[in-house]
Amino acid sequence: MSQTKIEKDFDCLEFKQKAQEEAFENINNLTPEEQIKYYRTTAESSSLGDWWKKVKNKSSNVE
Repeated sequence: MSQTKIEKDFDCLEFKQKAQEEAFENINNLTPEEQIKYYRTTAESSSLGDWWKKVKNKSSNVE
């Protein structure tokens, strides 16, 4: 059985690595509190920002 080579338009691992490197560069010299703020701000302004805000609000309303 021969294998067919598939051309990839998107490399998930490469994308993940670049995102991690970018995040590391952005938080490298921040305090832990500043890092938390960075990630919260990034999550809220991302394409999933509305979902993140709903989840955050639900968890803060739970007693």
